Amino acid sequence: MTDPVAERIQSHPKYLELKRERNRFGWLLTVLMLFVYYGYIALIAFNKPFLAQPIGNGVTTLGVPLGFGVIVFTIVITGIYVRRANGRYDALTQAILKDAAR
Repeated sequence: MTDPVAERIQSHPKYLELKRERNRFGWLLTVLMLFVYYGYIALIAFNKPFLAQPIGNGVTTLGVPLGFGVIVFTIVITGIYVRRANGRYDALTQAILKDAAR
């Protein structure tokens, strides 16, 4: 017992394009995030003197802004994905649903 609308959607060329684009973009952002996060963790594990360098004459070390940068990077790539999802992916989804409803 399969739904004919669901079958039309799953075989629709724009749906296949949407899946391909979304997966490719998701994997790209995932790889970037893993690189940034594990790069920071690798610095902590293997190059503590680099992260322990003080910034200016204060007590703040280089590790603090780099750690903050990891957090900011996460927020930025989340915003990039949301913007793409609300723009490109939603437009493709609407086109698919419009065609499938016929």
